[in-house]
Amino acid sequence: MKKKLLAVLLATGVAATTLLGGSILVSAADDGGNTAQARTLDEIKEDGKIKIGVFSDKNPFGYVDENGDVQGYDVYFGKRLAKDLLGSEDDVEFTYVEAASRVEYLQSAKVDVILANFTVTDDRAEKVDFALPYMKVALGVVSPDDALITDVKDLEGKKLIVVKGTTAETYFTDNYPDIELVKFDEYQEAYDALLDGRGDAFSTDNTEVLAWAQQNEGFSVGIESLGDIDTIAPAVQKGNTDLLNAINDEIKSLADEQFFHADFEETLKPVYGDNIDPEDLVVEGGVVDSEDAEEADTTDADAADDTEEAETTEEPEETEAADAE
Repeated sequence: MKKKLLAVLLATGVAATTLLGGSILVSAADDGGNTAQARTLDEIKEDGKIKIGVFSDKNPFGYVDENGDVQGYDVYFGKRLAKDLLGSEDDVEFTYVEAASRVEYLQSAKVDVILANFTVTDDRAEKVDFALPYMKVALGVVSPDDALITDVKDLEGKKLIVVKGTTAETYFTDNYPDIELVKFDEYQEAYDALLDGRGDAFSTDNTEVLAWAQQNEGFSVGIESLGDIDTIAPAVQKGNTDLLNAINDEIKSLADEQFFHADFEETLKPVYGDNIDPEDLVVEGGVVDSEDAEEADTTDADAADDTEEAETTEEPEETEAADAE
């Protein structure tokens, strides 16, 4: 009887509520996925643990080291967030996520925060709430030195490896639909496929492929920057305003000590060395550097000038037509 009732509840999307160890777990079907109410900041503080979703296979941003400990740029920030919100960096519970599961883990309240190299996009912002950014990034493409891909045109007739749910998948699907994409759920699977020759190149954030190429002889990043300059930010469940505001306040306050530069020095510089300028990656205080904004403004201004020039060019033709009449 219980099994039949559960089946009916699941089939009709009605919420199922169970009492587990004194806490109530609520789940419901919504647009094909599970949703649950996120914990408030007060509830997190009362529990004494903040649950943060991170990668376990995206070195040097979120990965498990040889001792079985999770490390990386995102993890470094997650520990500081726990310390400042709850009192100790040990008051964090890291949950390993895949790229395609980041939104679902927030919607189903499996985690309170996602710190998994999460690029801000309009589509994602409809499903989750992003805090202020703490990093900026573009796409890159890594390939074998003996068949180096240096231009997108080089990918014609070849196989490009991407990870499902990433901006790389979206970018190439939207802009280069004729390029064959070989898709994997996990980053390690994607890199293994590149090493095995199951694809001709791999595209993801340029910061990551640059790091991977340095650690894997025989591979180079032939395309170092592709697409727009995007930002990486923490994310919380839609509407979890108190937690969102607390994270934003944290990011702003950390600017005084240049925290993310220290994070870079601790977690990224040992991998990149002097090959990457921290100013090309780090965002302090949630403020993306003005040069990027100026570059965007210049592009918009150029486009406006082109439009104005086209309109100016058309006006004499209209005058000449009037004169002829």
